[in-house]
Amino acid sequence: MVEHTAIAQLAAAMSDEPAPIYQRVKQAIVSQIREGHWKANQRVPSESELVNELGVSRMTINRALRELTGEGFLVRMQGVGTFVAEMKGYTAMLEVHNIADEIAQRGNLHSCKILAIGQNKADPEQAAVLGLSTGQTLYHSLIVHYENELPVQLEDRLVNPLVAPDYLTQDYHTFTPYTYLMRVAPLTAGEHIVEAVLPDARQRKHLALDEHEPCLLIRRQTWSDTKIVTYARLLYPGSRYKLLGRFKGHG
Repeated sequence: MVEHTAIAQLAAAMSDEPAPIYQRVKQAIVSQIREGHWKANQRVPSESELVNELGVSRMTINRALRELTGEGFLVRMQGVGTFVAEMKGYTAMLEVHNIADEIAQRGNLHSCKILAIGQNKADPEQAAVLGLSTGQTLYHSLIVHYENELPVQLEDRLVNPLVAPDYLTQDYHTFTPYTYLMRVAPLTAGEHIVEAVLPDARQRKHLALDEHEPCLLIRRQTWSDTKIVTYARLLYPGSRYKLLGRFKGHG
């Protein structure tokens, strides 16, 4: 019903001025977005639906959608569909915040999907980042965070059970790991490493990314007093997120 309404609005918005048809389709779509008829993260009607309802060729629709994606008005997600783009969200690079709060501050809805949660024995690398001994038990979780149903972060987290013993029993559909960890082990220090990476096939699937789309990776290690609480790898789609940092003093 929503998509039929969207097509009707688009058809009404198309002008009769002497311009290429694909350009008229583009102008009509941009008009619907700017006037607020098509909302951020709203699914756009499929190419087939637009072809049938507007009476134009598939090549015309494909060109219009492709160019609007390149211009930042739309986001095309392989195997999922095309959505109205939103001004890029941001995450604070030098601060630690709750992603659910960041999303809420933008007036959007946060949700998550828990891909894995459990415990295992620390290998040497994992032991080092948590301040444990090799073979000690650690907790691990893998969670996708969504903003209005679009995946915006893949959170791959290791947790020190000595500091957060009840980590595995929490309901992370109700609140985020950040909320629980800040309650039981308030943050006193943190370290960040930020880099641009190409996600692997598994990560692309979880974030609904095209094959060559880059990501921002934040490796974050946090302490409470003298104990390491958690080590997280936070992966953000480069097309949907940006980092924000503030500083004082002279540049």
